[in-house]
Amino acid sequence: MSMLHKRKGNPFTEGSRELFDLAGQGRIDVFFLGGAQIDGEGSINLVRADGKRFPGSFGSAFMYSVVKKTILFREEHSKRVLVPKVEFVSARGTPGALLTGKALFSWTGQRFRLESTHEPGDIRSETGFQYDAPEKAPLTPAPTAEDLALLRSSVAKRIAPDYPDFARRVWGIN
Repeated sequence: MSMLHKRKGNPFTEGSRELFDLAGQGRIDVFFLGGAQIDGEGSINLVRADGKRFPGSFGSAFMYSVVKKTILFREEHSKRVLVPKVEFVSARGTPGALLTGKALFSWTGQRFRLESTHEPGDIRSETGFQYDAPEKAPLTPAPTAEDLALLRSSVAKRIAPDYPDFARRVWGIN
């Protein structure tokens, strides 16, 4: 597993070139990709939203199109983020899934399908694009005691040096 956010977590010595080479060779199995906006066709906007410019679009279009399974994610689940059509297409590909702070979606080949919600509520009214859904979406299963123990111990220790704000917020690690 490689974490690319900071140099300490990035094993590549020649910057992104090695990452792109591995992706092009089909040697990266899963890639996580977020966006300022995500639409119902699986396109993402990393460059701008609401007239503002955001950094971070370098390489995303290539990675999204060549990695076997790209999982889109965004903590915020709102019509502001999950839009009918992104303002600007930074990357377009075939998503493996979409995970938000409120729901998990799979990809049917043409559109998203709601698989589960993390809490009861009306997900459709908070989503700006159309998607397929079962009559009653199940709740996302809670993590097991073993999963939580692993996350709070070895995973937390590995993530904390590269993502200190996240580790502090989630696990209280300073």
